[in-house]
Formats: sequence, C-alpha cells, structure tokens
Amino acid sequence: MRVLSISIALLFCLASCSPRLTDYTTRLEKANDWSEDEIRQIQFYLSSDVVLKRQIKEGSSEIVNGKIKMENGRQIEEVLIPSGTPGVALFSPKSERLAISFEAKGDDKFLMFGPNPKAGNRYVLLASEWDKRRGKVKYNDRTYYVDSQSAFAGLKVNLKRIKKTKVNSRVAGGRKI
Repeated sequence: MRVLSISIALLFCLASCSPRLTDYTTRLEKANDWSEDEIRQIQFYLSSDVVLKRQIKEGSSEIVNGKIKMENGRQIEEVLIPSGTPGVALFSPKSERLAISFEAKGDDKFLMFGPNPKAGNRYVLLASEWDKRRGKVKYNDRTYYVDSQSAFAGLKVNLKRIKKTKVNSRVAGGRKI
C-alpha cells in the first residue's frame, strides 16, 4: 500500500513537471506580435499523429525515409510523424502560413500549417487538396497523401517557456567629481 501511494505521488510530481502545451493560434500570434525571426526560435509540437503515404512507382527503389508497406498489392512508402514531435519553423511563404520541419536534416522536409476558422483559428495541417477521405501534401519534394484525421493535426507551443523573459539589471553606482 505504501509503495502504491509513493508511486502515485511520484506520478503527480512528474506530470506537473511536464510542459503544458498550448494551441498555436492567430490570436496568440497577434497578441505577441512575433516577427518571422522570432517565430523561427519557437519550439513547436505536433498535436496528433500525421501519417504521410505515397505509392511507389513500379521499378522505383529509392526510399528516403519511412517504411515500405504493401496495401492492396501496391508498394506504399509511409512516413509517420507522431504526436508530440518537436518541430521548427523554416519560413513563412505568406501571412498566416508556416513551413514546419519535424526532421533533423533536410530543409525540404516540411509541412505547411495555417489557421482554420472551423478549429478556433488553430494552426492546422494544410493540404493543396482535400476530399472527404484524404488530403494531398508536398513533403521532401514529393506528393504524399494524409488521411482525414490528419486534417486537424495542429501546432502546439510551450507558452510558459516562450514567455520567459531574461532581464539584465544593474545598479548604477553614481558618479562623483
């Protein structure tokens, strides 16, 4: 019984130490009036899993990253970006659009995010086309498809960490003749 109560107490301590992530929204962005350089210094996190899939052409053998699966007799390359994966903003092609990279190498491996009014203006995954079941996205200069559940995969930030402000202060000693 004592071990159980200690375990529960430890669990609560660890949970309270974990970062509290907040949705990245247009309201948050405008309230802080961040420049593009400042946005590139923010650590973003993915709110839910995103699975990118593309069919590999017959005779094609180049696989960059991801894994190969067989679906309905076709070879499919799949790239999984799990929920909570940290990412950084590479650039902003236009207002209210962010290119976010979740990979350590390769500036061409990014996904586009932008505000969605139906989701409270949260920054969510953008696709060039959406139908009822899937969306079409560019990743690593290739066309991939994501399922409809990825439509609301959004960006989160650790607001407490962003708002930490360093203040360098000193006391003037005075000046005498």
